[in-house]
Amino acid sequence: MVSRPRLILVLGDQLSDDLSALREADKDRDIVVMAEVQAETDYVPHHPRKIAFLFAAMRKHAAHLRDAGWTVRYTLLDDPENTHSIPGELLRAADATGAQEAIGTEPGEFRLIAALEDGPIPVHLFPDDRFLCSHAEFEDWAEGRKELRMEWFYREMRRKTGLLMADGEPAGGKWNYDKENRKPPPKGLTSPGPLRHEPDAVTRDVLTLVRDRFGNRYGTLDGFWFATDRAGALAALDHFIAKSLPSFGDYQDAMVMGQPFLHHAILSVYLNAGLLGWREICEAAEAAHDAGDAPLNAVEGFIRQIIGWREFIRGVYFREGPDYTAHNELGASRDLPEFYWSGDTDMACLRECITTTMAEAYAHHIQRLMVTGNFALLAGLDPHQVHEWYLVVYADAYEWVESPNVIGMSQFADGGVVASKPYVSGGNYINRMSDYCKSCTYAVTKKVGEHACPFNMLYWDFLDRHRDRFDGNPRMAQMYRTWDRMDADHRKAVLDGAAGVLARLDAGERV
Repeated sequence: MVSRPRLILVLGDQLSDDLSALREADKDRDIVVMAEVQAETDYVPHHPRKIAFLFAAMRKHAAHLRDAGWTVRYTLLDDPENTHSIPGELLRAADATGAQEAIGTEPGEFRLIAALEDGPIPVHLFPDDRFLCSHAEFEDWAEGRKELRMEWFYREMRRKTGLLMADGEPAGGKWNYDKENRKPPPKGLTSPGPLRHEPDAVTRDVLTLVRDRFGNRYGTLDGFWFATDRAGALAALDHFIAKSLPSFGDYQDAMVMGQPFLHHAILSVYLNAGLLGWREICEAAEAAHDAGDAPLNAVEGFIRQIIGWREFIRGVYFREGPDYTAHNELGASRDLPEFYWSGDTDMACLRECITTTMAEAYAHHIQRLMVTGNFALLAGLDPHQVHEWYLVVYADAYEWVESPNVIGMSQFADGGVVASKPYVSGGNYINRMSDYCKSCTYAVTKKVGEHACPFNMLYWDFLDRHRDRFDGNPRMAQMYRTWDRMDADHRKAVLDGAAGVLARLDAGERV
């Protein structure tokens, strides 16, 4: 007697051969289900570049699975029978095949987990073991700790993997070379940038579809260059290791006008979609160090981002639960300014980072944290609106990785679960780490008055209005001592200037 087939759900960020659901399936009996649906393009209005990348990569992965002997039921976005939801497509597949159950790998968003749990057919979800640290392992590590700090978690992951370890000790005698990775950009700093891929026939078809359906959204498809299959992603990895990793550490925090990529890897879009795995990326970086092709500070800093920060953030997301994105511990309520969608601002740093994001669906971590995120925190923008903006605009954004970075690290809206202090700064930090201020309407050296940098005034205003919460934080004591030493009239001028900036934001005036 032939048993009924099961449906094997493969999501757009699960484009991996080593997926737990595939390991549990029977290739001769079960049916892979993949679908392009509007529920996933529209729960926030994703950047068209992200949609195009995922649809093209999904189509190619479906073809790859078929070549490997799987039966694949794939729904195109413009299929007239498309129900435009993942549960709806599972039900339609069940009706067509006689399947009565489905299995899948756990999604990276509580929204989709809930949709599958409440769906019309039973779906058993297996753990996503493409990650280094399981939910249970993170819970065990976090249990009983007063603070969850990435550095201590990262050291455990180094020990677990053996990456950059020698006889149980960290390579070079130190766990962390972050102090060596904060060099400001020298004049004329350029880089090879990421490997650019010419769209093939499959990708061109998708670009036409996405331009027709989503061309009026934030962002552009012009000059689309992402790889859309595993071979292309591996080539991008090789390119980064050879061309950019050696200088990645020195300038990983630097920002340069017209140079959005510098020496960054731009591999997160492939890693988070499943085209690359954390281990092969880290081992390639370690091999470059062992061969003498990349310095330790660069390799350690890069590996820390992947097995340290990325794994830590995922652990926080699943530990905190589905209400995490609603946190607003600082009571911030100001609406997101229109210039976050247009780049139409006189602040050169924000204009550069936002217009680059519109063009590339990318900005590197310091641009996200210390420019767009820093301004949002200083100005008291509603953290949920900020969270949704980051989820919309970046090609590598999925809620498990984006929301703790924004709600926790960037906006301190979780009250300190992720960060030990708010990551805020005035204009001096941006001026030190970039050349943005040289072409700005505002003067970074001016603290108050006409054409004074808004970051300078908003920084002290933020500290002043949240003094009750942060005055006792030892990492912020020096800031408050500096504020208290300022002349009373100067402090008033700073706060009045900040109030003027915020009033212009509230009125929708140009800032």
